[in-house]
Amino acid sequence: MPPAATEPLTPERILETTEEVLRRYGPTKATVVDVARALGVSHGSVYRHFPSKAALREAVTDRWLGRTVGRLEEIAAAPAQPAPAKLEAWLEALFEAKRHKAGDDPELFATYGVLLAENSGVVEAHLEQLVAQLGRIIGEGVAAGSLAAADVPAAARAVFDATGRFHDPQYAAEWRSPTIVAEFEAVTALVVRGLRA
Repeated sequence: MPPAATEPLTPERILETTEEVLRRYGPTKATVVDVARALGVSHGSVYRHFPSKAALREAVTDRWLGRTVGRLEEIAAAPAQPAPAKLEAWLEALFEAKRHKAGDDPELFATYGVLLAENSGVVEAHLEQLVAQLGRIIGEGVAAGSLAAADVPAAARAVFDATGRFHDPQYAAEWRSPTIVAEFEAVTALVVRGLRA
């Protein structure tokens, strides 16, 4: 049911509706006309905020990925937790977020996959934010003497790459395996142990 016509058409309202349309029709069939229809406006009104279907899809993906980045930032910024524990918590939260997105929101997860295949700047920015958060955690550990890394940015990238099986969408089918949690815990323990000072 379209929202009340008196409600102003904002980018946020368009993005919320686009998520619903993507869930309903999937990334290949959903159109800007479908979004406009769900909003009760003309497709030209949607184009005033987002110049193309691709721009709208990227904005939805950015918003969706931003939720994960926000949760991970809470962990990265936690002042009282020691860096090794923070690193484990961060990796676990990333794995859980990706698993939930793949399982609970498959249509939007498919949109993310489409953008990844297109080498979207949104996805690149998301990955850089994640690696930067890892770098801050590892840097804190180095400063506190609990972790060792001669090159913190390189160590952050290495940790991200080493744990890719647990957050890269190309491995999403494996995340349903009954042994995946034990495998994740083994890799995480190895990575953290390797970084300990």
